[in-house]
This record gives sequence, C-alpha cells and structure tokens, in this order.
Amino acid sequence: MNRTIHAKAAEEICRIGRSLFDRGYVHATAGNISVRLDEGILITPTDACLGHIQPSELAWVDAAGVQQRGLPASKSLRLHRRIYDADPAAGAIIHTHSTHLVATTLRGVWTQADILPPITPYYVMKVGHVPLVPYHRPGDPVVGDHVVTLIGVHAERGTPLRAVMLDRLGPQVWHRTLGEAAAVLEELEETARVWALAGRDVSPLPEARLAELHTVFGARW
Repeated sequence: MNRTIHAKAAEEICRIGRSLFDRGYVHATAGNISVRLDEGILITPTDACLGHIQPSELAWVDAAGVQQRGLPASKSLRLHRRIYDADPAAGAIIHTHSTHLVATTLRGVWTQADILPPITPYYVMKVGHVPLVPYHRPGDPVVGDHVVTLIGVHAERGTPLRAVMLDRLGPQVWHRTLGEAAAVLEELEETARVWALAGRDVSPLPEARLAELHTVFGARW
C-alpha cells in the first residue's frame, strides 16, 4: 500500500465531504463517499456526518472486500464495489440525499430512463442520462443488480452512465476522480432545482441542439 497516495485520498474524501455538507448537498449522517485505489477501496463509515469525518475514521477495504481498518464501512459498500467492478473507468463514487433530487422522485420524474429532461447544455455535457432505480431499502443488494444492468445497457449504447437515481433516497454518482464525481453531483442537483423553479412543463432542448452538442463537444445523449 502506498501510504502517500492513501493519505492524499483520505484528505480529499474529507475535503469533498465537508464542502458538500457546508453547501447543503448532504445533511445529518446521510450519504457516503469512496475512492478506488490499486489495493482496495477507501470509504466513509456508516452513519457518519460527511461534514465532520476525519481521515483516520475512513474504512479501508481490501480488494477481497475485507475491511482492514477504520470505523465500520458504509452500508453501501457492496453497491460501491459492484459499480467499480462494472465500470473500470470509475475511480470515485458519491451518494447523497440531495433535496431537489429526492423531491423529484416524490413529485414524479420526467421518465424512468431519464429522471430530468435535457433542459440545459451543461446537464447534457456534464451529466447525461440518469435513470431511476426502483425503491429498495438502504443497503439492499438488489439495488446493485439494477445499477450493474443499467451500466451495461448504456455502455452498449455508447452513452456511458455517470449517475443513477435511487428512488426516494438520492443520487449515486461516479467518475474518474472524486472532484469530477462531485462536479457531476452538483450539476445534477442544480438541474433538478432549475426544473422545479422553471416549471415541469419546460421544453427540453430539441434534437438538433442535442446533436450540435455531440458534434462540437462530444456530448453523448
């Protein structure tokens, strides 16, 4: 284990956790964060406040899924491991109970395949498709089956996922780095807020504009 890389990853998890907490993207003890390293996964403890987590408290889980140190790992550990296995490009995962996204599932999503319509160019470019995963209790292993299936379907379509929405719980977001995952989460939550404020009958970007974003920026929708 490279202790320098491990320490930097731990500090980054704590920094991102504090930032999300301070800006209202997470609250109380909701949410979890992990980073994949060569030898395993560093993940926040279960029932921990992301705004006050310390590096020494993070759970270190080896490649076999056995926790080696830290406080008891998040109940979402199994889901994180399945996402990492399904998407080799994923290097970090964030789960929150962000207010506007959870409210969207309660009021009704745009479609099951896309919880929000493509109403802004940056949502299309930075987030992409976000399907809804049916409700299951927190930590239910069945959720992993749904998420892995969705990752596979979108990979075959050439529209790789960066997030799914767990019904009544919150978004599960992943990317190459923790900073990139946090950026996707923020864009996703802010788009849900804009959709609520603008009115749910707001028109999505037309197909020609979506095609333009693909041509100019490589956006995959």
